[in-house]
Amino acid sequence: MKTKNQIIAQNLDKILDNIDEGIHVVNELGQTIIYNKKMSELEGMDKDIVVGKKIDEVFPSLNEENSTLLLTLRDKEIIKNNQQEYLNKFGRKIITINSTIPIHLGNGSLWALEIARDITEIRKLYNKIVSLQEKLYTEDNLDKEISKYFTFQDIKGEDKKLKQVINYARQAARTDSSILIVGETGTGKELFAQSIHSDSRRQNKPFIAQNCAALPENLLEGILFGTRKGGFTGAIDRKGLFEQADGGTLLLDEINSMSKALQAKLLRVLQDDLVRPVGGKKDISVDVRIIATSNKSPVESIREGSLREDLYYRLAVVLLQLPLLSERCDDILLLSRYFIERFNYKFNSNIKGLSDEVKRIFYNYDWPGNVRQLEHVIEGAINILSGEDYIKKENVKPFLIDINNQKEAKKIDNQRTLPEKMDKVEKEYIIEALKKNGKNITRTAKHLGIKRQSLQYRMNKYNIESDKI
Repeated sequence: MKTKNQIIAQNLDKILDNIDEGIHVVNELGQTIIYNKKMSELEGMDKDIVVGKKIDEVFPSLNEENSTLLLTLRDKEIIKNNQQEYLNKFGRKIITINSTIPIHLGNGSLWALEIARDITEIRKLYNKIVSLQEKLYTEDNLDKEISKYFTFQDIKGEDKKLKQVINYARQAARTDSSILIVGETGTGKELFAQSIHSDSRRQNKPFIAQNCAALPENLLEGILFGTRKGGFTGAIDRKGLFEQADGGTLLLDEINSMSKALQAKLLRVLQDDLVRPVGGKKDISVDVRIIATSNKSPVESIREGSLREDLYYRLAVVLLQLPLLSERCDDILLLSRYFIERFNYKFNSNIKGLSDEVKRIFYNYDWPGNVRQLEHVIEGAINILSGEDYIKKENVKPFLIDINNQKEAKKIDNQRTLPEKMDKVEKEYIIEALKKNGKNITRTAKHLGIKRQSLQYRMNKYNIESDKI
């Protein structure tokens, strides 16, 4: 009969073997204690060969200076999202992103846990992306690219808030100050960034955009700052985006997704106009205007720790906050006409416009995806039209969420006076408190911090009957 510990160990193995990340645990001597199925697949090694052996016995290219597991044992510190390239016993090259954690056991000994993801294919993709970017931003191709950039004429709308932001952006285009553009998905952040570049003195130089959330930290660092031979296994001399964008504009999309370590390096570039490639020993002077974007409030990002406060102040020399489409209701029909004309030309169709019912739906809809969502809804509707002149409710319904109810409740609520809204909130709060306290009046009053008589008065005022809650 199996002991309790044997049963726990057996089930732990099952759990670890069904995790999609590689798990590798070594003891204080660097001997493998745990090695799950995914790690075995990732490294091309049989579990029986690895378990019980020291790291350097199984992976001859690893030692205390380049193995994240051995470094963690030595320094007793966490290593997060570290790229590691090494060879297994059979000479196969492995590229991973690792997070390694020291484990302090009750008996005073120290183990190390590593969680690894295979990025061999991502690394290949990275090399292809960088190679294509290098070719794209050569002098021969630059003139072709410039003609593709958006301008302020491409920003459609008559809303006062939007026009005010456009005016600020036009003024900012005349300087080289850093810019932070804040707006939800689909509000047109890159459209504004390209328009600023097109209206600036840098218009004949590269405009390069990089999404900071798209790649692991180590790969993003190489893409931004470049690499020098010897910086890591397989590294070659390669220009980063800062060097490629020299004289032009670099757009860093979703800046709040960039790691704190990279944000610190970016801050130095903004302060000194110098970059140091990964593995390089010399700084390189660059002349690049930085435009960053965020789909979250900077205050929220700073509070939750995803954006350095000092970087925010350096980036937000000019701060542009783009309005939601739901805040630009009068622009919805204008934009709809624009997209209909554009897709009529693209699809060789002849749609005349929106039905009156669809106009009402569009005006009352919340548009969580903003202008981009409106564009996709129009395109989708035109694709399924068959010989009709106007886009009708049944054509847009498949592309909208809860078109009947989403904004109606909000519209009704917006018509209430302040006292009515306050009464509504107070009533809901009292009902919730009664539910939490088992409908007991005395406990609910104590929970709310009011007297029992005061609670009863409010319940009578709002017709709240505890037995009907």
